Amino acid sequence: MSGFDADLLVRRVVPVTHDVTTFVLEAPAGWDGRFDAGQHLTLTVPVDGSTTGESVERCYTISSPPTRPGTLTITVKRQPGGVVSPWLHDHVRPGDRLRARGPAGAFTDVEHPASSYLFLTAGSGATPAMSMVRAMADRGSGASVVLVHSARTPSDILFRRELAALPESGLDLRVTSVCESDSPADRWDGPLGRLSASLLQLVAPDLDRREVFLCGPPGYMAAATALLDGLGVDPERVHRESFEVGTADALFAEAPVDADAPATVRVELKRTGRTVVCGPGDTVLDAVTAAGVMLRSSCRQGLCGTCKISLVEGEVDMRHQGGIRQREIDVGRILPCCSRPLTDLVLDA
Repeated sequence: MSGFDADLLVRRVVPVTHDVTTFVLEAPAGWDGRFDAGQHLTLTVPVDGSTTGESVERCYTISSPPTRPGTLTITVKRQPGGVVSPWLHDHVRPGDRLRARGPAGAFTDVEHPASSYLFLTAGSGATPAMSMVRAMADRGSGASVVLVHSARTPSDILFRRELAALPESGLDLRVTSVCESDSPADRWDGPLGRLSASLLQLVAPDLDRREVFLCGPPGYMAAATALLDGLGVDPERVHRESFEVGTADALFAEAPVDADAPATVRVELKRTGRTVVCGPGDTVLDAVTAAGVMLRSSCRQGLCGTCKISLVEGEVDMRHQGGIRQREIDVGRILPCCSRPLTDLVLDA
């Protein structure tokens, strides 16, 4: 099988920094082990205190590479005020099992092969880059790789020692970390402050010819995107991913207003026999969940692909961020989290 939905045994729990932990999971029996570096798993956890009292789903990148079969690792940063990440840190121990589904996602160098790459990461956004870099090193890739990681302090830099050692494998890898300030016990002698255009031009003077992968918190990604735009980088060469839970509102911020559009539309759920009403400005997922129908979802921003579903009839305005592939769109699949109805709809749900 190329994918799975299974309970995975937790083999090890490894602290990475003061608020980041790697969970080493045993690969499921019967799985062929195939995935692309940079893809993610969707975890379902029974978190006490969730607003619904039910299980909660979140996406986490596989930080291990596909070149090392037998185990899968996820590297999770504790998010203050979060629901799932604190639960994982506080409750999961070796011998426990985690429900996981996947692998999935198109944020991978396999989808965008190139001779040179630029990875821009912040916080736990380093995890997909780490999977890709590890796989490149294991396979003896001849690609040129520049990785720029932004962190609050030196103690927050993920995979610091491993990244420093990876060039010894023969991979053409240059790593630059940018810290906002020193750690109490670690004075940073590298670039201080935040990612800047001058730093990008210094570490990657040929960045206009590199394939760029960008992953981190929304504020960081917005700032990095603005820098790349200002430097004239082709947007088609910039690939983004973030799994922070949010809304799709920003995706429609510049959507033209259609004066002839109906005030509300009907969304029929074919398999459950329900029909719900979608109001102006609501996504399909907003309307369905407000009516008490639960669909699988995670990022709510068109990134992860968890909510993917078949559109039987009707038209939508879908503004995804890489969570669905064109061949899936061509056969009628949509992401309800980032789709607003243009007509009445019938969904295979």
